Amino acid sequence: MLTAAVKSIHASYPNEFLIDIRTSCKELWEYNPLLTSLDEAEKDVEIIECEYPLINSSNDSPYHFIHGYIQDLNHKLNINIQPVAFKGDIYISDQEKTWISQVEEIVGMGTPFWILDAGGKFDFTAKWWDYRRFQEVIDYFQGKILFVQIGQESHYHPNLNGVLNLVGKTDLRQLIRLHYHSQGVLTPVSFPMHLAAAVECKNGLKNRPCVVVAGGREPSQWEAYPHHQYIHMNGALSCCDNGGCWKSRVVPLGDGDCKDNLEQLCENVVGGIAKCMDLIEPVDVIRRIELYFKGGVVQYLSSKQAKTIRSLVTKQKAYGVEY
Repeated sequence: MLTAAVKSIHASYPNEFLIDIRTSCKELWEYNPLLTSLDEAEKDVEIIECEYPLINSSNDSPYHFIHGYIQDLNHKLNINIQPVAFKGDIYISDQEKTWISQVEEIVGMGTPFWILDAGGKFDFTAKWWDYRRFQEVIDYFQGKILFVQIGQESHYHPNLNGVLNLVGKTDLRQLIRLHYHSQGVLTPVSFPMHLAAAVECKNGLKNRPCVVVAGGREPSQWEAYPHHQYIHMNGALSCCDNGGCWKSRVVPLGDGDCKDNLEQLCENVVGGIAKCMDLIEPVDVIRRIELYFKGGVVQYLSSKQAKTIRSLVTKQKAYGVEY
């Protein structure tokens, strides 16, 4: 979101600002031509703590996440930045574009694939969808779509059958490049959905297909991108009938985090997941993925690609999780 703000500053005020960043996610800024190396000790360098207080009114306001940092900077700098794109601003170097993907390295041939984020962080269990439902979606598209499962090993990412498992095998820059090579993305409300919008498409599409299993935790207008299939339940339940509930967990974890407080716990849990997520069936996700193929913007695997993948992808037994 901050990359979108920096791009918008330069577009709204060309040649008026020199900008540098300090962040724990510096890989997101590699090859960004809009940054200038600045010395914090120089007297004409101003340090600004970037925030997005707009999120506190996101249920009622007609704004997206990309407006958060922009409005904050407008207030702190007394300027009028206007957003120039409905997405983040991530760059792939010319050299990176010549590299084959991790998937091609494994498969041995160029093949379309979808990135799959089938889990999430343990401290935000309200955002999880049932892994068995992800498995139903994967099974339905066997021989048609190669799903490449990603995620950090320290987070919850269940073993799934029929996927190429890259969990724990991508650093941040590798994940960015994996998105560049990908045909589509299937994810809950998480980092991959934002990369799906922000990273250039290798295959020539203007926008990358992305299906988001969202439920009712966040207001849809705050998270959704125009070209994504964003499956939300805002307005369908009393707990998210005016935007999102913003609850964090379905059960307390006893880790001392404030997310264990009663006001942070989902009040409507069904089968170990939030009801807003339970209302989303595999058929709903399947239908949204199929739209991109039926509309003709992407194509399924060829028979040769499907045969090659079938011989390489190891079947992994899915395991259950005790909620």
